Amino acid sequence: MSTDHAFHSKSLRAIAHDVMLQRGLLPDFSDAVLRQLTEIQGPATDSNPAIKDLRDLLWFSIDNDDSRDLDQLSAAETRPDDAVRVLVAVADVDAIVKKASAIDGHASTNTTSVYTAGGTFPMLPEKLSTDLTSLGEGVERLAIVVDMTVASDGTVRAGDVYRAHVLNKAKLAYDSVAAWLDGTGPQPARLAAVKGLDENLRLQDRIAKVMRKTRKTHGALQLEILEARPVYEGETLIDMVSDTRNRAKDLIEDFMIAANGVSARFLDAKGFPSVRRVLKTPERWDRIVQLALALGCHLPATADAAALDAFLEQRQAADPEHFPDLSLSVVKLLGSGEYALDLPGQIAEGHFALAVQDYTHSTAPNRRFPDLLTQRLLKAALAGAAVPYTNAELAALATHCTLQEDNAKRVERQLRKSAAALLLSSRIGQYFNGIVTGASDKGTWARISSPEAEGKVVKGFQGLDVGDHVRVKLIHTDVDKGFIDFARASS
Repeated sequence: MSTDHAFHSKSLRAIAHDVMLQRGLLPDFSDAVLRQLTEIQGPATDSNPAIKDLRDLLWFSIDNDDSRDLDQLSAAETRPDDAVRVLVAVADVDAIVKKASAIDGHASTNTTSVYTAGGTFPMLPEKLSTDLTSLGEGVERLAIVVDMTVASDGTVRAGDVYRAHVLNKAKLAYDSVAAWLDGTGPQPARLAAVKGLDENLRLQDRIAKVMRKTRKTHGALQLEILEARPVYEGETLIDMVSDTRNRAKDLIEDFMIAANGVSARFLDAKGFPSVRRVLKTPERWDRIVQLALALGCHLPATADAAALDAFLEQRQAADPEHFPDLSLSVVKLLGSGEYALDLPGQIAEGHFALAVQDYTHSTAPNRRFPDLLTQRLLKAALAGAAVPYTNAELAALATHCTLQEDNAKRVERQLRKSAAALLLSSRIGQYFNGIVTGASDKGTWARISSPEAEGKVVKGFQGLDVGDHVRVKLIHTDVDKGFIDFARASS
């Protein structure tokens, strides 16, 4: 590929296209998918009287400002016993994307949408994911609803799953909602336009905070990871900045974790298998202990999520500026999550970081194939039908989804590096403060800020380990390959 990057967005998209192919991902939809797409003229409908009509509830979505692939809505109402009814509606993607169809074939190959600095490569065609299977504002859609009763102490006391017709009353955005909840910004116009929606949002925020506090008592880790995203002026890349956590993102995360738990338990109660999302006990716990010790804190010799979370909370309060660096180090040492087949009655592996035993992915079927798998299992269980996949098929799909998720992350990471290399190409020879994010036989990596970038320490890496702070000199960049090379400074 040419090294002329005058049109940055086009250049980065071309790089992403090539890297996806190298990683076994399909950047383009096949002719068979496009032919099938022309046959789909509108959203799915279903006149089955067993499907509930919940269009009058105060549903809303919260997502990124520019997101159109809206997977879930939420609504809430108080109960007489101080409990709160929380409902999460998930787009019924399976109503259009049928098992073994051409579109399903593409989705089951890639298993995820790929979000790169050069643009998004959606798992499903945008005609579906951003329109016909999206829970867009003001349109009626079929959904799978997870209906939960959350006690005043934040525990999910009861949960049910059923099909329903829903209607999104307002498409809201994370940043503006968080600013309003924090009292630092005005009420979003779409929120103000629907009577009672502001009160419903505050109710959801209140119960979500209690749910989060309860999960923390069980050892759920509170981490802050800075993911760099590109900033463009027209087609020219001008910066890479980090997205940070906020109150609105926490709200949605808390509800999705709870809904995923209810979905997993529902399938188990029906005698159905499920594809669980698991994060095993970390193998590099000893290094986490060393990091804590260097900061004056003692962790137990064996992995303990509650002790780790207490340490993280203490460090966030003591040094909020560098807490994202510590979080990144811990995440690297915790290892990656994976998908695994769980059979009814079997003791699930659980998710170490979330401190939950029963956990599947079910709330993002427009973006992740495991969620579409779960949706098909839930619908079969609701209909009293046979399991739509054999155990062997589910096990193979779980393994494949884990592999492709890793490949997608590698593509996204390489494109972040290509974008950062583009920004840094004129700064060869400059020095930066960094933190070591990876150290193995394959190499040592460090992350810098301004711009947010990760590169390989190719000189002076001996003795460095994850979490170490290091001064580095930029010595080489390669935009097409996503290479950023550092040398460790002598002092």
